[in-house]
Amino acid sequence: MESSGSVGNEMPQHRGVTAVSVPPAFHLFVALGDSFTEGMGDPNPGSPGGYRGWADLVAEELGAGSSEFAYANLAVRGLLVRQIVSRQVGLAVDLRPDLVTFQAGGNDLIHPGADPDRLADQVEPAIGALVAVGAVVLMFVGPDSGPGTVLGRFRSKVAVYNENLRGIAARQGAVVADLWAMSELSELRMWDNDRLHLSASGHRAVAAMVLDTLNVPHLIKPTAGEPLQASDGGKGRTGDLMWIRQYLLPWVVEGIRRQGAGTQATAKRPLPGPVGADTARLGSRDGTHTT
Repeated sequence: MESSGSVGNEMPQHRGVTAVSVPPAFHLFVALGDSFTEGMGDPNPGSPGGYRGWADLVAEELGAGSSEFAYANLAVRGLLVRQIVSRQVGLAVDLRPDLVTFQAGGNDLIHPGADPDRLADQVEPAIGALVAVGAVVLMFVGPDSGPGTVLGRFRSKVAVYNENLRGIAARQGAVVADLWAMSELSELRMWDNDRLHLSASGHRAVAAMVLDTLNVPHLIKPTAGEPLQASDGGKGRTGDLMWIRQYLLPWVVEGIRRQGAGTQATAKRPLPGPVGADTARLGSRDGTHTT
């Protein structure tokens, strides 16, 4: 049975999360994934690639007060599972990190023909290779984000994929970062206008969950957001239709095209390095940005 994990009396409990029991001291954190891990939806011109995001926030906390901590982020927007496995996992293994986060599958699952069982088959060897170097491997399972988001329209596929990933984590000795258990991700304020990428508030919430799962004390505070307004019927439906035309349908079509395509984007932070030089320009941990 999976346990819940948090640090401190005021930290939220994330039901279903397998937590690290003893807070470790990490020296090299490598993040793998797509636009979710790159930080899209949390823009900041002072951050590499122009986005901050949950992985940067986690790195800032892990590296606070340490001159020996280093962080690499190999995430590239738009990548499929097979591309993340083939392009990023080997690089991560060569770096010999003691912490790796692995997130993949969102760009596959929005494809109408996606098979979540076959996708998971591509993941297991990668997780085994990462665990074999002695790293703590944190695997993300997808969110239950509601029908008002892109991934929410593929909820059943996300659920099946998640169960496969939980099985992989159990067999390989990885740790689960449980986005599905984060009920706050069903709130639209946690998502960017495209409802596919997290907003700044969403990235902050995920960063807190990751650190809670690792049993690492942190100073991340949720970003204050406007309360959600109840739909007034016509305007709400009109807004949803505009979102479907402007964002949902183009993402699905692009996903179909991308199945055989590559990407020209480069990794956010391809080489390990300290995070202090970047964070000095990024503002405080409560979500504010300097100008």
